[in-house]
Amino acid sequence: MADQLALDEVVEFTSGLIRIDTTNRGGGDCRERPAAEYAAEQLAGAGLEPLLLERTRGRTNVVARVAGTDPSADALLVHGHLDVVPAEAADWRVHPFSGEVRDGVVWGRGAVDMKNMDAMILAVVRSWARQGVRPRRDLVVAFTADEEASAEDGSGFLVDRHPELFEGCTEGISESGAFTFHDGSGREIYPIAAGERGTAWLKLSARGRAGHGSRVNRENAVTRLASAVTRIGEHRWPLRATPTVRAALDALAALYGIEPGSADVDTLLEKLGPAARLVEATVRNSANPTMLEAGYKVNVIPGEAVAHVDGRFLAGTEEEFTATLDQLTGPDVRWEFAHREVALQAPVDAPLFARMRAAVEAFAPDGHVVPYCMPGGTDAKQFSRLGITGYGFSPLKLPADLDYQALFHGVDERVPVAGLHFGVRVLDRFLRTA
Repeated sequence: MADQLALDEVVEFTSGLIRIDTTNRGGGDCRERPAAEYAAEQLAGAGLEPLLLERTRGRTNVVARVAGTDPSADALLVHGHLDVVPAEAADWRVHPFSGEVRDGVVWGRGAVDMKNMDAMILAVVRSWARQGVRPRRDLVVAFTADEEASAEDGSGFLVDRHPELFEGCTEGISESGAFTFHDGSGREIYPIAAGERGTAWLKLSARGRAGHGSRVNRENAVTRLASAVTRIGEHRWPLRATPTVRAALDALAALYGIEPGSADVDTLLEKLGPAARLVEATVRNSANPTMLEAGYKVNVIPGEAVAHVDGRFLAGTEEEFTATLDQLTGPDVRWEFAHREVALQAPVDAPLFARMRAAVEAFAPDGHVVPYCMPGGTDAKQFSRLGITGYGFSPLKLPADLDYQALFHGVDERVPVAGLHFGVRVLDRFLRTA
């Protein structure tokens, strides 16, 4: 069992990491090294020998191995990222990089994505060092840079340049799973991620005839681009239930007393009520226009216009996704992948999933554990290239009035102290026997 100091340290470490501004603005504009040094210091205090690794100066990753008691067992990767998305301080009630603890809540960017999990990992391994505890299997602990952008300086770099550090790892856990989801009727659901949609960040380019804004122009690049963006934004993608998504739907249907297969997916989502939020973003591919770039003066028709689209695709649907984009963009707009990563699926009947379930239920006996597919992506995509099967498991117990999913990349990101304590206890129990 995690000791009292571990419960104190998880709050201290969450707050301390938040105070280190590791904003990732993309294009290499980030510096994770101070946070990496902070994490490495805590690992060294647990008797470990952390390595600090960089592809680019200041973009630092940390890797350490905790020796298990069974040398024949496969190793488990436990990873979290150190970078965060930008935050505008003027929009927040509490400064996003204060790490302030107020009324039993830790505030700041990274409180849920994902410096809380980083802090849990540190608190658990330090607790083990004090108590003389060793896990059954080797644990490889990794804190990465650049997850909030391309991962080129983070997990991608580690996988490409330092695969030997992950020798023996067959499974891994990271963010976005085992958090409390309240369905509005008193039920507490704990979704554990067993899949991710693929990432397809797109750049669209339209060329046309530049000219005076007062002239008739049938080859207007802005018009061509706008038409394509509108078609993409309004497209209704067809239903595609992957095995992970189907397992999530079946588990939720059983929880609500709905006979599996008794309704089509859209009807089932309606019957699930608020719980549909756990799966509705993953029953289809998606493509959301997010950025537009064109022109330099109101009376000048530009010769080129550019848009960016955040695309996501389910496992087994990438060819369908690209063919659909070809149709939606049409002959006057060219598109390309700005960033592309695979979709993932992990077995929900694996012993590791059962151990995660048991760890949650030990501290949330009235909770209902279900599998789900993440609509977005994590570093598990890069680590999958080493044959590591990834799950989302960063346990948190949350009150009904705190919308966990809305806090990701949102304003006033925060995490309850009691939720961190729950997370440390669950993670400690799971990792001892994983």
